[in-house]
Amino acid sequence: MSEGSVVLAKWNKERALLKAQAAKPAQRSYAGAQFTRLTSDWTALNTSADSEILTSLRALRARSRQMVRDNGHAKNAVRIVQNNVVGDGIGMQAQVVNGRGKLMEKINDRIEVAWNKWIQSNTCHVAGKLGLTEILRVTMGQQVEAGEILIRKIRQPFGGGKVPLSLEVIEADRLMDQFQTAKAPNGNTIRMGVEMDQWGRPIAYWLHPVHPGDYTFASFVPAKFLRVPAEDIIHPFVIDRWPQSRGVPWFHAVLKKIHDMGGYSEAEIVAARASANIVGFITTLDEAPADDLANGQRVIDVEPGTFKQLLPGESFTGFNPSRPNAALEPFMRYMLREMAAGIGVSYESLSRDYSQSNYSSSRLSLLDDRDLWRVLQGWLIRGVMHNIYCDWMEAAVISGDLNIPLDYYEDREKYQAVRFRPRGWGWIDPVKEVKAFQIAVRSGFMTVSDVIAQTGGGVDAEDTFKARRQELDLMKELYLSFDTDPAAVDLPGESQPTAVDPQDEDVPPEKNDDAKKE
Repeated sequence: MSEGSVVLAKWNKERALLKAQAAKPAQRSYAGAQFTRLTSDWTALNTSADSEILTSLRALRARSRQMVRDNGHAKNAVRIVQNNVVGDGIGMQAQVVNGRGKLMEKINDRIEVAWNKWIQSNTCHVAGKLGLTEILRVTMGQQVEAGEILIRKIRQPFGGGKVPLSLEVIEADRLMDQFQTAKAPNGNTIRMGVEMDQWGRPIAYWLHPVHPGDYTFASFVPAKFLRVPAEDIIHPFVIDRWPQSRGVPWFHAVLKKIHDMGGYSEAEIVAARASANIVGFITTLDEAPADDLANGQRVIDVEPGTFKQLLPGESFTGFNPSRPNAALEPFMRYMLREMAAGIGVSYESLSRDYSQSNYSSSRLSLLDDRDLWRVLQGWLIRGVMHNIYCDWMEAAVISGDLNIPLDYYEDREKYQAVRFRPRGWGWIDPVKEVKAFQIAVRSGFMTVSDVIAQTGGGVDAEDTFKARRQELDLMKELYLSFDTDPAAVDLPGESQPTAVDPQDEDVPPEKNDDAKKE
């Protein structure tokens, strides 16, 4: 029996069961579960996550990519996620401490220098095109567009580097997803390309040797596929239900609406063009004279500010289709709100339309967005960044590119301790928010490190303090004094009165004296 026949049989069985339940006397039940004449066309199946994904994944992925190619709002949604989650990179701060809990600065600096050297495109990416920041941006973009991505760890050096580790970015299309289940030669079950054990833990991934858009397969033959052990693959995707073997595009809930928006917008443009091209229609009872014909078409001369006299028996009917439609803009706003809600971004960010919001509403929407971005930043760091970092350190120590004490192998957790600093965001109202942070720090509710983490764009407090120290030392060396130097003002942390220049003739001498006394 084919897969479609099985699904249809299940659907008919559940529909018959629902009808039988509806025929019984009314019982206590949820309104959303009642089967009445008003809900007779509302039929849903209790299928597993993988069953739903299997029948929809390829179509969802293809349509999502088409929307990103052709729809400006869909393209902007991908860009918004990339910019807010990754931005221009996620900073790293090594956190190796000694027995007394104090940071070991020399070792930490050594680790950070080696890491920053490796994450460049020439050594980080097998093709030498993507640095780690670009790989992370591609990863987040593919979450929105395709629902998942594969990052394969190739354990050999590239680009003249010493560390035997580089990354290969693989699109999800190369996973063997056209088979619901298959049997690996070792007897394990393969679900949509993921070989797993009885607990659902991935053992290996089965990949097409090339993109299936270039080469297709009619049946599962193990020799035609590439089996990659799970320890060499990072497979990030958002899990909505468990068990779930594959991810789905984030556009899945709004794809139809995006498509409808494009169709409606195109129809309005066609109608507007027709409205601009057709002024009206001339009807006549007799045939038109032959002397105003050109190439078989009647020619009528029209100029601004003139009156035209129709021939006997002719009448004119104007054409006014009222385009563009006045309801177009509010309707498109409504559809964009639906689209923004389905993807998880604010309407203002997606549409770039701030005409319908004020400061308070814009601030609320931005704060809601930032809560989501922080969740996704943590997800990306835990699932991707930390995995790559630990493997990199192992490879860097073994290759000798990273020189750290010999007790590394006895206490890996000590040396692999790290803190990642994702991007932060600027202030919406700098004066109010800086004052609020200042009060929070002085009251003990926050630390300066917390403030820098939220607003510093991935810069950590240690680097900020060192840069500040160097700045103050340079100012002192050059005999410069600014109001930003706490040691050079009377009221640290507050704005200072500015002394009046005694040479200013417009200011009375007593005013200068008062300013000096203050």
